[in-house]
Amino acid sequence: MRVAPLILALGLAAGLAWWFVPHVSGRQDSAGAQDATATAEQATTRAGSPASADAPSPGAPSPGAVPVMIMEISAEPTIDRITLRGRTEANRNVVVRAETPGRVISEPLRAGTRVDDGTLLCRLEPGARQAQVAEAEAALAEAQVEADAATQLSQKGFTAETTRVARLAALQRAEAALDLVRLDIARLEIRAPFAGILESDTAEFGARLGIGDACATVIDLSEVKVTGYVSEQDVDRLSVGQPVTVRLISGAVHEGAIGFIGSMADESTRTYRVEARLPNADGSIRDGMTAEIGVELPAERAHRIPQAALTLDDEGRLGVRLADDSTARFLPVRIVREDTGGVWVTGLPETARVIVVGQEFVRDGRPILSTPVSWDDLG
Repeated sequence: MRVAPLILALGLAAGLAWWFVPHVSGRQDSAGAQDATATAEQATTRAGSPASADAPSPGAPSPGAVPVMIMEISAEPTIDRITLRGRTEANRNVVVRAETPGRVISEPLRAGTRVDDGTLLCRLEPGARQAQVAEAEAALAEAQVEADAATQLSQKGFTAETTRVARLAALQRAEAALDLVRLDIARLEIRAPFAGILESDTAEFGARLGIGDACATVIDLSEVKVTGYVSEQDVDRLSVGQPVTVRLISGAVHEGAIGFIGSMADESTRTYRVEARLPNADGSIRDGMTAEIGVELPAERAHRIPQAALTLDDEGRLGVRLADDSTARFLPVRIVREDTGGVWVTGLPETARVIVVGQEFVRDGRPILSTPVSWDDLG
C-alpha cells in the first residue's frame, strides 16, 4: 500500500474542510460575530491601535481559496507517432480468364507453383479453327485478285470508280476476318500476365472453358501493400514517401514507405485509406496478414502530464488547468501520444504549473491554495 497518495488525499480533505467549515459557521453565527467585531474595534480604537492591525498578512491564502495539488512540468523534445491498424495485400492479384471458348488439353499446374511472365497456364483445343484460317486466307486471296483487276480497269476507263472502291473495301474485310481468326487461335494459349505464384490450380485437363471462365489465379508478392485507415484529424500529417515501420501479427518488423493516401473519406467512418509498400523479394510476407503501421512524425516539444490532469472547459475543449500565481486558468491542449502513466501534450508554456488534483473544483480566476507534488507522490 502506498503511503504518499493516502497522505495527499487526507491533506486535500483537510484543506477542503478548512475552506468549508469557517464559511458555514460564519453564516450561523453572523449576528454574534458582528457584535464581537464592533466591540473589538471600539476597544482597539480606545487603545490607540490602528484599525488595520487585523488585516491578513502578505502571502496569506485568499478567502475562499480552493486547495489543489500542482506539478511543475517543463517541455521536452518528443517524437510523435501515428499507429494504424490494417492488413497486407498482394501487389497484384489477377484471375486469369479465358477469352475464347474451348476444352482444356494441358496438364494442370498446382497451387503454390511459381510462374514467370508468359508461363503457359492453360491450352485450349483448337477445334475447327485451322479450317477457319484456311477459309479466311482463300477469301483474302480472292478479294486481292478482284481489287487488283478493278484498279487496272478503272485506270483504263473500263469500269466505274465506285466498283474499284467496293473491291478495295471487300479486300479490307477479308484481311480483318483473317486477323480475327488468327487472334482467336492465339487466345487458345492462356499465359501468366506477370511473374508470381499460383493461388489456385489451373483448370483441369478436359474441362471446358467459356469466355470469362477462370483458368487460374496469379498473385505477385514481390512487393506487398499494407492497407490501413487514418482519421481526418491526422491525414494531413502524412505524405507519400514517408517512411513507416510495419509490425506483423507474427512479430516480424519490416521497413517501408507510404505509397498512397486516399482523397475520399469512407462514408461510414470518415477515415482515409493509406497504403504502405514493403519489399518482399523472398515472399515471406503473405497476403491478408494483420499488421500495424507505425509512422513517426518530426520531433516537437511537449509536456508529459498525468492523464488524470486532463479536463474539459465549458465549451467542451480538452485541456488542463494551470496555477497562474494564486488563481486557476484553463488552457486547451493537443495530445501527441500516450505512454505508461501519462500523456504528452502541446499547447502549454515552456514551463507549466499544472493542477493535477482538484482541477475539477475550480474555474478560471478562482483563488487556489496550491501544494507542489511530484510523479512519485502520485504513485
